[in-house]
Amino acid sequence: MTAKVQGITATGDNILERIRDMGFAGIYRKYGTILIFAGIFILASLLNETFLTTGNLTNVLRQVVVISLLACGVHFVITLGHIDVSLGSVVALTGTIAASVMSLTQNLYLALAAGILVGILAGLINGLVVTYFKIPSFIMTLAMTTVARGAILLYTAGVPISNLGDDFQIIGQGNIGPVPISVLILVVAILLCWVLLHRTRFGRHVYAVGGNPKAAVASGINSDSIIRKAFIINGVLAGVAGIVLMSRINSGQPAAGVGYEFDAITAVVVGGTSLMGGTGSMMGTVIGSMIIGVINNILNLMNVSSYWQQIIKGLIIAVAVILDVKTKSSGKGKKA
Repeated sequence: MTAKVQGITATGDNILERIRDMGFAGIYRKYGTILIFAGIFILASLLNETFLTTGNLTNVLRQVVVISLLACGVHFVITLGHIDVSLGSVVALTGTIAASVMSLTQNLYLALAAGILVGILAGLINGLVVTYFKIPSFIMTLAMTTVARGAILLYTAGVPISNLGDDFQIIGQGNIGPVPISVLILVVAILLCWVLLHRTRFGRHVYAVGGNPKAAVASGINSDSIIRKAFIINGVLAGVAGIVLMSRINSGQPAAGVGYEFDAITAVVVGGTSLMGGTGSMMGTVIGSMIIGVINNILNLMNVSSYWQQIIKGLIIAVAVILDVKTKSSGKGKKA
């Protein structure tokens, strides 16, 4: 009995010693995102009894789909040390084009192809301009924001597109059994992105270019090609997100997508990916998306003003960036 107690005590001491060795920076890097999600989930359930109802949790999942799709796409771009602030406008453009094609032809596959192709085109243009003209990605994607919004208004005259049919609507509103179809689409997208980032040469090159661009080029990696491909992947997922969003609201809304770029970027940063590039995991980004989704939901349930919601989200991303900088500097200090 004494030996058992001693063994348990020794194990406990080893765990405590390991935690002390890791320090705050190490613990945050490894478990921070999961702990934050658990804390916010528990807090949300305590703040509002409606939060844990099946209907509300299903609604959270549906709302998280668009944010998660965008976050998975922009994760590649941010890991490279770049940024894309045009996501909301590209979502509106791709979704509106898909809705328009659906309304005109009633052909679902043609509508899906049109939306995704527009997303690819937007991503390709961003990638080409950033790599060939060496324009900062923030400036280029800011320009794309204006171009995409202008193109939507020019095409629709600001009038929503209706008559989309049941086939289109089922993407964002339908279920297979108890599971929303949009959630299944998201799961497939997450798996593909995870494999691409963590199990392929392209993914290794993304981390290499993001971590040290000069060293990556010196080792024979075509960094410009990697950046262009990342922006194209980002565009594809923005196209899928636009289709899911317009399907969920069952109309092509020219004003849709506002603020989604901020939610997606916040999800990536909260998920542990550095804005400086070179670090981060796809699953961290997915959990970050869930955090943003839960925060959005509980703020809406509590009838918090949209202005206060913007302030709260701004503070969240500021804290996430500060923690990223602090944990990185702590890690360097330990290595030294």
